[in-house]
Amino acid sequence: MLEEVERWLADRSWSAADRPLDQLLDRKRAAGTTVSVVLPALDEEATVGAIVEVIRRELIEGLPFPLVDELLVIDSGSTDRTAEVAAKAGARVVHRDEILPRIPALPGKGEVLWRSLLATGGDIVCFVDADLRDFSSAFVSGIVGPLLTEPDVQFVKAMYDRPLGDAPGQGGRVTELVARPLLNLHWPQLAGFVQPLGGEYAVRRSLLERLPFPVGYGVELGLLVDALHTVGLDALAQVDVGVRVHRHQDGQALGRMAAAIYRTALMRLSRGHTPSHRWGYPQVRPELTQFERGPEGFVPRTYPVDTEERPPMLGVKEYALRRVA
Repeated sequence: MLEEVERWLADRSWSAADRPLDQLLDRKRAAGTTVSVVLPALDEEATVGAIVEVIRRELIEGLPFPLVDELLVIDSGSTDRTAEVAAKAGARVVHRDEILPRIPALPGKGEVLWRSLLATGGDIVCFVDADLRDFSSAFVSGIVGPLLTEPDVQFVKAMYDRPLGDAPGQGGRVTELVARPLLNLHWPQLAGFVQPLGGEYAVRRSLLERLPFPVGYGVELGLLVDALHTVGLDALAQVDVGVRVHRHQDGQALGRMAAAIYRTALMRLSRGHTPSHRWGYPQVRPELTQFERGPEGFVPRTYPVDTEERPPMLGVKEYALRRVA
């Protein structure tokens, strides 16, 4: 791992418990900062209501001063009762097609997140996936916290364990098989992010409004890479919020997700959105950093990536001589 990333892990990786809620409320009141929470939702009637209820109860109504000023669910074309359930639980619900109707909407999560900037007004915008189970309000307060207490931080990702069924730490298959290798090889400054594709992150509006949004599954990787390119590593951070339990996709859906993420990375490489030459790194850095949960948090483990290739045997002298013989 780069020394720069090791320093970043020490300085810009926190736990949600590091910032008590009363401290965040004091900072928010003093600065006059406003916070919008956005849940993009497509057929999530089973989970969206409980998420909205927890945010309203613990971060809006149950406080002397609300941490969250605006709670918005954007329905991107659900065929179930997602909109009804979310509204009943206390969220403002807007259909994707009602936002910026001049431009026909494209399918995809990134499209919804992009349009949410027109439907919200908070200085900080916090995105939360609508399929989370056993939701904790720390998913919001944890990632909003550094933006209220650290003036230099502009983009905060949640980090967490992702179990796959009963197997701890085995979720996030596209992260481990596609996104993490891409980031480690081409954007090694981002190798310290535990969950680069996680759907829970909070960003200052002043940064979000300057970034392009891939319309589909590539949005998380695209925003992270472009944020690095725009504001630098020290403006990025991550917060441990525990365990994330959600619905898992089947293999074919994961394949479509992987293709979109790979395409998003290729587009940024073609634009030169890589620090390789600027800071003297090799074009492809042949190391991969992965994370394991330890007694004191996530522990990085770095492994070499095989990059050597042998030439065609026809060009090897000994082989040519054998053929002649």
